[in-house]
Amino acid sequence: MVIGILNETSDKRVAVVPALVQKLVKEGHSVYFEKGAGLTASVTDTAYEEAGAISKERNSILEESDFIPTIHPISKDEATQLKANATLLTLLQPFQTDEFYKGLSVKEITAFSFDMIPRSTIAQSMDVLSSMASIAGYKSVLTAADLLPRYIPMLSTAAGTIPPAKVLILGAGVAGLQAIATAKRLGGQVEAFDTRPAAKEEVQSLGAKFVEVEGAADASNAGGYAVEQTEEYKQKQKALIEEKVQKADVIITTAQLRGKPAPTLITEEMVKSMKEGSVIIDLASSTGGNCALTEDEKTVVKHGVNILGSSQLAAEVPEHASQLFSRNIENFLKILLVEGQLTLDFSNDILRSSCVIYNGQSVYGETDSLIKKNTEAEKEEAIEA
Repeated sequence: MVIGILNETSDKRVAVVPALVQKLVKEGHSVYFEKGAGLTASVTDTAYEEAGAISKERNSILEESDFIPTIHPISKDEATQLKANATLLTLLQPFQTDEFYKGLSVKEITAFSFDMIPRSTIAQSMDVLSSMASIAGYKSVLTAADLLPRYIPMLSTAAGTIPPAKVLILGAGVAGLQAIATAKRLGGQVEAFDTRPAAKEEVQSLGAKFVEVEGAADASNAGGYAVEQTEEYKQKQKALIEEKVQKADVIITTAQLRGKPAPTLITEEMVKSMKEGSVIIDLASSTGGNCALTEDEKTVVKHGVNILGSSQLAAEVPEHASQLFSRNIENFLKILLVEGQLTLDFSNDILRSSCVIYNGQSVYGETDSLIKKNTEAEKEEAIEA
């Protein structure tokens, strides 16, 4: 099998690092890489070559590869260059847009979307969303510290004592928990809010105070996402958050709803009540943001508050982010490859859930049809044999 590594044109990360290349080559696969693919992630072309990969032009990689894993989808025009029956692995986010994957009917392409992998215990080792969220949570606190015109830790000096910064984390999922841990390491006074009561123990285990609003809807089956809440709960939540926001020096928001706009947790009126120079880092900006004044991939100053909207902070730690992404791919390949060959066993829940295009046809949300198609293919192979 030929595996292609492309340069992520709008990202500092790379999907596959030399450590995985070495394993793939050892297993008998050919690996092609685009020159400069890993440079922004501290991976040289020489490192790829030493691992056994061969440098090729981008067009050649697209035309000759059987399997291409990327972080961001390739363009529609590039999709037309793929060889027949090629397989893609990327972040298609079909619940947000179907524009891209509708155009893959050419050449019977099959595509798996990393963001559709079930967020279950068995799939943790290939959960890109969690890997990247952890890095984003870490980086969000460092970014906030850089923007904040105040210290984060408490400092006792000859000139007097500086009190610790108050850090409020809204959403205690993977990103939120890493943000809590990082803010605590920096000496901040940390509070965290989450609609999931189960998050309380995790928040407290990291040394933060849990801000609790009673009456939340059950989010245990939401795959790590928040869920829509009742109007009564939203009003109680708004009142409590408003109280906490006024005192906060740093706010980091992470709450997203799958397939829907992110919930607005911080209104413009709340921003107006914050201290001059305070910072909001909104990690849900790509789906509208948790702050009403967030602008995606921009830093703006509104009412004296620095507001950074970014859903791609993991890309700002490109070396380790690439290593983790590559390991996620490696673990996905363990169930996708059987004796070195791509084997689409749709009885496997991970493959079935993450496959959004099968032989050029959209199968997003049609898991039963995948099992049926898989069974029919097995029957055809048996007849041919």
